[in-house]
Amino acid sequence: MITITTTEALDAFCKEAATFDYVTVDTEFLRERTYYAKLCLVQLAMPREGDDSAVLVDPLVEGLSLQPLWDLMADKGVVKVFHAARQDLEIFFHDGDVIPEPLFDTQVAAMVCGFGEQVGYETLVRKIAKEQVDKSSRFTDWSRRPLTDAQKTYALADVTHLRVVYEYLADTLRKNQREKWVREELAVLQSADTYQINPSEAWKRVKTRTSSGKFMAIVAELAKFREGYAQSRNVPRSRVFKDDALTELASTKPKDMGELGRSRLLMREARKGEIAEGILAAVKAGLACKPEDMPEVDKRFDKQNINVALADMLRVLLKAKTENMGVASKLIASAAELDMIASGERDLSALKGWRKEVFGNDALRLCDGEIGLAVKGRTVQIIEV
Repeated sequence: MITITTTEALDAFCKEAATFDYVTVDTEFLRERTYYAKLCLVQLAMPREGDDSAVLVDPLVEGLSLQPLWDLMADKGVVKVFHAARQDLEIFFHDGDVIPEPLFDTQVAAMVCGFGEQVGYETLVRKIAKEQVDKSSRFTDWSRRPLTDAQKTYALADVTHLRVVYEYLADTLRKNQREKWVREELAVLQSADTYQINPSEAWKRVKTRTSSGKFMAIVAELAKFREGYAQSRNVPRSRVFKDDALTELASTKPKDMGELGRSRLLMREARKGEIAEGILAAVKAGLACKPEDMPEVDKRFDKQNINVALADMLRVLLKAKTENMGVASKLIASAAELDMIASGERDLSALKGWRKEVFGNDALRLCDGEIGLAVKGRTVQIIEV
């Protein structure tokens, strides 16, 4: 097992990897104590024989530059293959200012190829490569050195078997003429907007039971302060204050340190210093928010607007379509999206691109009363009305 610890060795490996059609990639990281993930290990493998075809890269070694890796990720002549790539790509975007292109995500491809919802890597390895993956080192502190042989073996398995999985899925997509479907899915992963969290938009991540304008204005200001503070200090947002404390503060609206100190859910560290001052300033800003500037809660999910019977029929249609096509149903539409279609919403991903061809067109026809559904044996059939 080769561990790369110098820039020269990494450069040599990446230059050889650039001569192949693809390279498999994975990372190990920690993010429990930080806002941004801490990259602890990078695994790379080339599609050739030999023990030196797969390596570990130790980014924690002093003096090692990852620039050769970033250059390889930006090389448009080499497909970068990941499994469940989102968190890996987020790290590459923030650490290396690069989003791998072209990209292939075997989890996305597997859903398109009928392997089910968000299928795990070990499942694909077992079904496609006919190998077993030892996951005993899954929960480990990857920042500790030295790494054990068991850790290294586990880490390398995430890219060596991935070669077989990729080649099988890529071939299946070509045969089924579904490569375009995967490309459309990966467009979101390859957008920089996916990995940039604007503090002003952070309130949308907070679940609340109340949606009044003044309450939501305070929620928005508190979420904005918390996100900005967490980003600037590189600490988890929950270490600043948690969501339950945020919604409590939006309800109690503390105006001074004395009132803030009476909070039941706020952590002790947040009752003083910069965090406390930031909370009071955020509450004050929320109270001063003009009605026209108050955040508006997305009411498309309001169950009162849903045609329940139509939503149930859409679920049956989706299940019939996906079973026939061999595609994971959640890849096309979530339960919430089906409810939104039934309530009249049309600006949805389920009604665009390849999803529209597979499901959306018939979903709209069902909503318009142009088609119905009938059961014949164990199958659901579309009937013209």
